[in-house]
Amino acid sequence: QVQLAESGGGSVQPGGSLRLSCTASGFSFSIYYMYWVRQAPGKELEWVSEINPSSAIKNYADSVKGRFTVSRDNTERKLYLQMNNLKPEDTALYYCAKNKLGEGRGQGAQVTVSS
Repeated sequence: QVQLAESGGGSVQPGGSLRLSCTASGFSFSIYYMYWVRQAPGKELEWVSEINPSSAIKNYADSVKGRFTVSRDNTERKLYLQMNNLKPEDTALYYCAKNKLGEGRGQGAQVTVSS
């Protein structure tokens, strides 16, 4: 049974930073691409970033490119998202997932950016 558990959300001022973590269980984490997606209030699920199994390939949505960094630790079965220079429009519930559609996502980590 796929289980993904996000943590590390919080409230920050514009320009601040947060690091999200995701712990995976119930599947062979090390052989899968992994994804971060987010959902802002009243909006659809939005792809944020992805990383391939070896961490050699990392892709980002244009809206976060240059500010967010995805990484993973296959030994620990963890996925990370370092978010710098946060903006109010980054406010959303963030999920890790097995695909861009949010498959297997957990309860999410709330990120609120406000002055």
